[in-house]
Amino acid sequence: MKIKTLGFPLGAMVFLMLAGCSTPTVVTLQNGTQYLTKDIPKTKTKDGFFEFEDISGAKVKVRADEVTTIRQGD
Repeated sequence: MKIKTLGFPLGAMVFLMLAGCSTPTVVTLQNGTQYLTKDIPKTKTKDGFFEFEDISGAKVKVRADEVTTIRQGD
């Protein structure tokens, strides 16, 4: 009985701690397109691209010279 009563609050606390680790970021391209990401994009890869996952879960890869700004979301 004790384990069941402690399980839910403990699970909720772990979930909230993990949710707080992400940093929503807005990536703006030169053509005005904006991507809202779950986390800060990886730095520029060796082949000159930024890779990130948008909030819908789609993987996005854009050339670094097309990126205007990368800023932390509100």
